[in-house]
Amino acid sequence: MSAPDDGSPSRDGFARWIAGRASWPVRAAALLVYVLSTGRMLGVRRAGMDNAVVVRAARALLDGGSPYADKRFLYLPGAVFAALPQAPFGDATLSRVVPFATAALVLAGVVLALRIFDIRADSRLAAALTAGLGLFLPFQSIVHLGNWTAASAVAFPAALLLALRGRWTAAGVTVGLAVALKPMLVPLLLLFVLARRWRALAWAVALPTAISLAAALAMPRPGLFLTKTLPFLLHGQDDYAAPFDASWTAVLPRLGVPHHLAFVLAACAAAAVLAVARLRWRQGGDEALRLVECGALLMLAAFLVSRPSFLHYALVIVPALVASVVVRGAAARSVWFWMALLPQLAGVAWPELGSARRHAFKDIVMFTGMATVLAADAWRSRPRTVRTVTVSGAVYSLSSDPAPRDPSEMR
Repeated sequence: MSAPDDGSPSRDGFARWIAGRASWPVRAAALLVYVLSTGRMLGVRRAGMDNAVVVRAARALLDGGSPYADKRFLYLPGAVFAALPQAPFGDATLSRVVPFATAALVLAGVVLALRIFDIRADSRLAAALTAGLGLFLPFQSIVHLGNWTAASAVAFPAALLLALRGRWTAAGVTVGLAVALKPMLVPLLLLFVLARRWRALAWAVALPTAISLAAALAMPRPGLFLTKTLPFLLHGQDDYAAPFDASWTAVLPRLGVPHHLAFVLAACAAAAVLAVARLRWRQGGDEALRLVECGALLMLAAFLVSRPSFLHYALVIVPALVASVVVRGAAARSVWFWMALLPQLAGVAWPELGSARRHAFKDIVMFTGMATVLAADAWRSRPRTVRTVTVSGAVYSLSSDPAPRDPSEMR
């Protein structure tokens, strides 16, 4: 059973229609688009390359070496042991299986995102979201790479759904397990702070810490993570990854902004988004919408300033935001939200931005655009204090009075 609405607005006609059940041809067509988009990655060179890095680290561990000897392995120690079941399989087999496994995880995240708003998995919105993801460049990217961000794409809506149902400790455990694999959801820890759910926060911090320490003690030379991997990450990786980084700190210098100024601007933007996230939390309203929009703002604040920030990170928050369109007043109902996603539509050529090394210019528009729309909506909806004055014992508002007055009261 979902948490109570707490005064949330009722759904309008559009929400009831799009949440209704889609016909089976529509559902089949949407799933076909999704599967075909995934299947086309089988013919792409180096499919599953990001997953292959983690598997290579697991094989290095089995051979008695340190996973962190490979500078491309950038995950926490727990990820090495999570990848061990893949180690016996050949690279050719994994390159065929991993794209579909990644797509299945993303689809599971979509179902969980829909459940936050009590939307059926066979609804019109579910079909539209499934087909839309098939044409969404961040989805094609994550399927091609086999990136473990897919685990966070499941954990993010799962944690919000558990929190909505009052199971905050389980939400903290979910976030903690996801962080142990890849620290993508670290910004979501602030959601537990805003909600004052200290036990959930403790679980979300203690679990990845304990798993990482235990895994580090079980592998050779774990100190390489601190001396080699962490500095490599803090410097935004290398020249190979830099063109794909969509954070302000990476893109603005490519536009001529000095590096130090770009960092200051990015930090200010992130701080502003965090402040808006706090404002959005304090506004209340529909609880599901509050959790999704506040969680998305926290994640976007990190995407703007952290290095690296790749386009497939959008899959963590986009399904839940799209699902929120069933709530009247949701930021996702703004046309500007969809305008921010428009450059990510596959098959649409953008002048001078078609190459992979220039894609980050479109990606920064997506992240900044979504953050701006969510922030503007929260700012417009902020509570306003109405000033009053007292005249002869009666209180008069300095704003317009919508109630008609008795002529005798105006003498």
